[in-house]
Amino acid sequence: MERLQKFIAGCGVASRRYAESLIDSGRISVNGKIVRQQGITVDAIKDVVRFDGNIIKKAEEKVYIILYKPKGFISTVKDEHGRKTIMQLVADIPQRIFPVGRLDNNTEGLILLTNDGDLMQKLLHPKFKVEKVYSATIAGRLSSENLGRLRHGIMLKDGVTAPADVKIIKYDDSTNRSRIQLKIHEGRNRQVRRMFEATGNDVLTLKRKQFAGLDMKGLKRGKYRRLTEEELTQLITVITENNL
Repeated sequence: MERLQKFIAGCGVASRRYAESLIDSGRISVNGKIVRQQGITVDAIKDVVRFDGNIIKKAEEKVYIILYKPKGFISTVKDEHGRKTIMQLVADIPQRIFPVGRLDNNTEGLILLTNDGDLMQKLLHPKFKVEKVYSATIAGRLSSENLGRLRHGIMLKDGVTAPADVKIIKYDDSTNRSRIQLKIHEGRNRQVRRMFEATGNDVLTLKRKQFAGLDMKGLKRGKYRRLTEEELTQLITVITENNL
């Protein structure tokens, strides 16, 4: 709750002092009733405040979140089948925020959430080529031929992928598994898994470690934090530089 004149000023209608004169002159209503009394309080969420008959609202605070998504959660706001969504992990944030892109149910790692629609569109638009870094554990070895296919672009049902930066981090002979690092800037549905399916290697685990240069340092699975000013500036810089 806050004083009405402070709320009016916060909406950018007038200064606090002038807001008091607007109240005195009967130009402000709360929940359909003209208010002339100074000092009353309003709830910015529940109460409807009008100036000269027009609803006024505060500009919503922009929120930027990094979440370490665990496996077993889907990256949607709601799910008609009642499955767990990542919104349950950020339920204490009062603003209505949305995930920037998706990670599938069995993939863990970094996902951004925000209510900044303009920034979200740019981060997802192919022309900005926002880089994502994944760590994958796959069954078997990745042959030199398939490594080359991934690096030059591999054919999927929806077309050839852009060249990927792929490194074989480790091969474990005892388990016949390989750990691979993969950098891409596209965002097709289940793209990384489908790329390895095309090489004949099943993906056993998949984790997104970075997005646009941001990482999850200091975060535990299922936890989130707000972006720092430096990280937000980095996102904007990535978009700007990739659009030159």
